[in-house]
Amino acid sequence: MIGMKSQAAAALAVTVAGTLAACAQQTDFNQVGCQMAIMLQNSHFDRASQSFKDLSDDFLATYLRDLDYGRIYFTQHDVDRFEKQYGDRLATMLLEKDSMEAATDIYETFVKRVESRVAQANEVLSEDNIDFTKPETIMRSRKEAAWPKDEAEAKDLFRKQVKEALLSERLRREMVLKLAKEQSKEELFKDERSPEDKIKLRYERFLHTVRDVDEEDVATYFLSAVAKTFDPHTDYLSFKQMERFRDDMRNQLVGIGALLQAEEDGATKIMGIVVNGPADRAGELRLNDRIVGVDPNNSGNPEDMVDIMFMKIDKVVDLIRGKEGTEVRLKVEPAGGVPGDSELLVIQRGKVELKDEQATAEVIDRVGEDDEHQRIGVITLPSFYADFDGGDTRCSADVEALLDRLNKEEIDGLILDLRNNGGGALEEVRRMTGFFTKRLPVVQVKNTLGQVQVKESENRRPIYSGPMIVLTDKSSASASEILAGALQDDNRAVIVGESSTFGKGTVQQPMDIGRHMPFFADRQRAGTLKVTIQKFYRPSGSSTQNQGVIPDVVLPSLTDALEIGETYLDHALDHDVIRPAPGFDPSPKSDLFLPHLREMSAKRVEESTDFGYVREDVARETKRRAENEISLVMADREAELKDADKLQHERNAERRKRFADMETTDKKDLTFYKLTLDDAVEDKPMKVFDPAEENSGYMRRAKDKTEELDTTPEWPSGLDPYKREALSIMGDLVDVTRDAKMAGMLKSSNLR
Repeated sequence: MIGMKSQAAAALAVTVAGTLAACAQQTDFNQVGCQMAIMLQNSHFDRASQSFKDLSDDFLATYLRDLDYGRIYFTQHDVDRFEKQYGDRLATMLLEKDSMEAATDIYETFVKRVESRVAQANEVLSEDNIDFTKPETIMRSRKEAAWPKDEAEAKDLFRKQVKEALLSERLRREMVLKLAKEQSKEELFKDERSPEDKIKLRYERFLHTVRDVDEEDVATYFLSAVAKTFDPHTDYLSFKQMERFRDDMRNQLVGIGALLQAEEDGATKIMGIVVNGPADRAGELRLNDRIVGVDPNNSGNPEDMVDIMFMKIDKVVDLIRGKEGTEVRLKVEPAGGVPGDSELLVIQRGKVELKDEQATAEVIDRVGEDDEHQRIGVITLPSFYADFDGGDTRCSADVEALLDRLNKEEIDGLILDLRNNGGGALEEVRRMTGFFTKRLPVVQVKNTLGQVQVKESENRRPIYSGPMIVLTDKSSASASEILAGALQDDNRAVIVGESSTFGKGTVQQPMDIGRHMPFFADRQRAGTLKVTIQKFYRPSGSSTQNQGVIPDVVLPSLTDALEIGETYLDHALDHDVIRPAPGFDPSPKSDLFLPHLREMSAKRVEESTDFGYVREDVARETKRRAENEISLVMADREAELKDADKLQHERNAERRKRFADMETTDKKDLTFYKLTLDDAVEDKPMKVFDPAEENSGYMRRAKDKTEELDTTPEWPSGLDPYKREALSIMGDLVDVTRDAKMAGMLKSSNLR
């Protein structure tokens, strides 16, 4: 298994002391930590390069970073104490089944600091004379900042943080008021609290978040920090987190089919409803409704209704999800109703397919050079999903069905869109690569002993063998990089996209910690170690680790100014190179006509107004990040917003005129056909659609005021600059490939 996962960081240990006795007969997380430490030493790919006991300081540093990433809660005094008591002992404490003492102590200190800061925030926000003329600044990023040296410095730093939050909220309201020219301030913000109260509630929500934990939560955060010290993708997953991970991989869950969002005032808001899902079929839950209580078993007893105000969103989700066919009772405040009024809704849980994460396809008929008609297929794959529990869900099967249908549609070229695809199942990418190539090495996998295994594609002949482009960005990671790298090494496809892919070149394997614990130990909630066991290499021998896949045709992107990618992650493994895979025999690179494609693309990009805007934004963001400073002076910030608003207004005015012309041309030159998985499997006829007006049929979504008032025009025909340029490059590739074949046929005829 390969993929990316983000881990939340905050939990409370104040409640831990009171729950230890109740947990006495439950899973012992000191034992879990010991077993995980042993497994890391035995299984991690890079275990031989570092002594476990020498990592104690790193364990502590990672834990502190995860809890207080902005370095605004702990002081240097706190850090000094932690280093003195635990800095060189954490590894030993783990092995001696005594690590939860340190984890709990550090966490209790964190909670005390949060409580103190939130109390301070309430005091600051209750003042009537906050001075927004005083020349003060805060750092944009505190990742490399020093810890506050003492409590006085910490309080001054946090005062500025609160001041900035309030300033930003006031400026946001000014912006909304300016956009909504015909609405009064009272109308616009009648359902909102004052800026001061809004920020108070934001901090109150955070305080509840760090308090709303038990011993298992504290263990999860601490053990996750220990695991991530080995590399960014080794991680500890609690019992519940592993269940969610499996749901994500199988693209299916059992629940009510609603998208939830934590509100600052403590409620949980309905931001989306899956079309034809359980909630949609029940018909009573509406967008923007607010859930304030959940009876997970629909017992009907008032004491069983769980108050979810200020509860962490993942715990709310756990209460609402359950077994298929069971019922959940929700206490809901209806959208637009009288504040405080509520009603009870009962919804039967059911399977919910995450169709936004499924492979989809479309066919674009376009008029090319000399009025030549081209038929371009586009497959979008959000992730390499698969059901690890033996189900039928497999992204390779879905892509195969779409490819078979695209072949029947006689496409001239194929674009495989892997943007924002963070990876997934290794076997799926191995199988999928064979859809486009002859049987060849897909990836080389090296274990900690240096042994290299070559994994080949399955198919003896490809399903699709025509011109092909793979579209990538900085978020294309892991399995996406294997596929893009294999097709690039084989000179089978032209890779187009941002300056590189993410750069994750490692393989993780989930290991059930409970299976390795002593026989009589309680293993029920021991959790899972997702450990890096291998590095993967391209058929050419180069690792994608840190470096990623460099596209053949690079397009400008704002990510060039941002710290996105493996190279920016702590404890990332190094890039290296091994020998090419046995049997690696790439096709001629000349078949891709790369010099010609680059020349044609570079000319279009240079002339593109939208890519020009991107280059301007990159320069501006690079300068801003280098300065790393945010002004707390109202006049300065208003001037910045005025400049940004003027720039946006000028761009929007220019775009509206240009986009109208582009839409007219598109209607003449482009025809779009939608192809769903159901269409492909059931051989239904494709339907013409307008992508500029197409909304996801999978989910109805709520919008906030800012989104509703945003006047930025949509991309013409739904084609953002990257997809539009990929379509143009494909047109060039189809044309030059056809011309080369014609020339070859003519030459062969002349020889005879």
